[in-house]
Amino acid sequence: MRRLLWWSLVAAAMAVAAMTGSCEADLIKVGGKQGWRPDVNYTEWAMSEDFYVGDWLYFIFDKHYFTVFEVNETNYKRCSEKEFMTNITKGGRDVFNLTQERPYYFLSSGGYCWHGMRLAINVTSHMPPAAPAPSPSKAKSPAQKMPSISPIVLSVIVLLCPLLFNFFFFPV
Repeated sequence: MRRLLWWSLVAAAMAVAAMTGSCEADLIKVGGKQGWRPDVNYTEWAMSEDFYVGDWLYFIFDKHYFTVFEVNETNYKRCSEKEFMTNITKGGRDVFNLTQERPYYFLSSGGYCWHGMRLAINVTSHMPPAAPAPSPSKAKSPAQKMPSISPIVLSVIVLLCPLLFNFFFFPV
């Protein structure tokens, strides 16, 4: 029994260590509240977003009228879906995983690209370095932001507490 408890503890510790080193991906709704539709400035929208490897783009649109294609830069500039790379259109609530650090280009066919339904983003692999801290003489006691913890890591910690308590205080 004690050996099983020990190996369970080791496995849980390894799982926590593996999870704390990983990044969390975001699900990013393209266009924000407006979704994927004509007459939206997606260039302006994208400037307020950060895109990282592992994130997912979430396209919401009317599948009877609009499409989503990943294209190369040349076809993006031409508003042409010919020779597209990926047809993302499935059902109007479609996701696309950003798997590489590179520029991505998306557009809608049927002339809608010319009405603004195109998106160009640059995906990076790491979060940018934190801005340097202000000098103490100029700083006004800013509110401290607590570091976030993954819900999975928190769950593992909560599950381990009773196990550790029993292991150390009530040995078998």
